[in-house]
Amino acid sequence: MRKYEVVFVLRPDLDEEKNASLIEKFKDLIESQGGEILKIDKWGKRRLAYEVKDLREGVYIIVHMNAEPEVATELDRVFKIADEVLRHIIVREDL
Repeated sequence: MRKYEVVFVLRPDLDEEKNASLIEKFKDLIESQGGEILKIDKWGKRRLAYEVKDLREGVYIIVHMNAEPEVATELDRVFKIADEVLRHIIVREDL
């Protein structure tokens, strides 16, 4: 398994309950594919560097995980089709 850092930005107009359910959905996806969540950091609402879909702010979430490359590929696919996710990036952490 490899170490990954996943950063995704959610829409700022979602309520706290919806944010929590989305984080849980992505967490369940990782764990159901055989990945392991090490840490989840919720940075909260921050100003974006540039406007995305007419929005100036977003809710930042950072996930550290151990997983196989297939898990990262599936997570990337799900992020791309989720309307609530403005931007995302998955980076493999080298030792």
